[in-house]
Amino acid sequence: MAAVTVCRYTGGRLLGGWCPLLCVLLGSLVVVLMPLVREEDQCCAALRGLSLLRCRLGGGSQRPAAVQTTSLTVPFTAMDVLPLRSKPSNEMKLEAKAALQLALEMRKLGKREKAHKLLVHALSMNPDFVDALTELGTILEEKDVVQADHLYTKALAISPCNERALVSRDRTSPLVEEIDLRYFGIIDSKVRRLMSIPKGNSALRRVMEETYYHHIYHTVAIEGSTLTLSEIRHILETRYAVAGKSLQEQNEAIGVDAAMKYINTSLLSRAGTMDVSDILGIHRRVLGYVDPVEGGRLRTNQVFVGHHIPPHPRDLQRHMQELVQWLNSEDALQMHPVEYAALAHYKLVYVHPFVDGNGRTSRLLMNLVLMQARYPPVTIRKEQRAEYYAALDTANEGDVRPFIRFIAKCTEMTLDTLLISTTEHAVGLPGASEDQACPDCQQTIPIHN
Repeated sequence: MAAVTVCRYTGGRLLGGWCPLLCVLLGSLVVVLMPLVREEDQCCAALRGLSLLRCRLGGGSQRPAAVQTTSLTVPFTAMDVLPLRSKPSNEMKLEAKAALQLALEMRKLGKREKAHKLLVHALSMNPDFVDALTELGTILEEKDVVQADHLYTKALAISPCNERALVSRDRTSPLVEEIDLRYFGIIDSKVRRLMSIPKGNSALRRVMEETYYHHIYHTVAIEGSTLTLSEIRHILETRYAVAGKSLQEQNEAIGVDAAMKYINTSLLSRAGTMDVSDILGIHRRVLGYVDPVEGGRLRTNQVFVGHHIPPHPRDLQRHMQELVQWLNSEDALQMHPVEYAALAHYKLVYVHPFVDGNGRTSRLLMNLVLMQARYPPVTIRKEQRAEYYAALDTANEGDVRPFIRFIAKCTEMTLDTLLISTTEHAVGLPGASEDQACPDCQQTIPIHN
């Protein structure tokens, strides 16, 4: 802390560019000269000093350019990514503070469960209560380091220079990154198993055809379509309408089918050369049978998506250009395919460039990225709708990693379905009306929440 103070008040006028180096040296000297302090306290002091130094040098009054906690990160700028929420009243803030104080007393008495419940209540009163977020993370860290790290990250999105959250996140980040990378390794091993199946395998051809119709069924069902799987298959195979169902719903299914065929025939071989017109081409087919005027055209009105306020229409062209630049960048192309695909999905749905069809287009873009990396297209099932939107909301709050983990889980479930269906005793695809996406998948590799 002394080093940071010296840097803050004298570095600008006297020391110039030597300030960062001097701060580090002084901080190290302070740690070395603490022989009577326990080793654990020395480590915490060093970690705290480096964290605060990094924060101060980066500008304590501004939000960081990105939450660099693991490889599963996405840049965000200023306040744009934080959703507009109603602020808690003064009474709610006071109740949250009282709950936090009582939770601290319960924890001192060893009553961790009661402390946990009190902290949850405090956050229900004031979701942006940084002290409650970090305290709850400390309680959860022993049992669920991923969730604890998420709480620290959320606290830092609200208060970037919070000392305790900085130290705690520096402690949990390496552990969380190792967990994420290990999960990617599990997915990669399943992709290799799938790729080892001969392309002429009749069971594989059959399940891939079924998966095609399942994907269309679920991607329109997430948007509220009431068409059944058999009805969608009938519409796409015969081009005859289904009695008793709206033409809009049927045209939505036809639009997704047209967009998937466009991707398969025109875009799969163009990795690293994506253009705005390609995304508009996907959307033109998604919406072309429902609203041909708006299909393939950027919106001209401001829209609101829950608590999230997408960019203004005048900024859409710039955001779309930045998106395709990122899609074609070396940094993006070197990411793990699941991370790359999930971020492509999130970035497009965050911009929300169209009046309708943003979710369908984003999921198709995600699958385009996966298929270009020789992964199978992933289905997000309608039963996962609540979890899907909750992960998107969490990403809008500043931590996109839960959304990437959700897409990774969907990827593994899709791979398990394909692998199980091509075994000697194939069980086929799960029924469209089942609540559980793949009952047998849990018997292969555990799913990480």
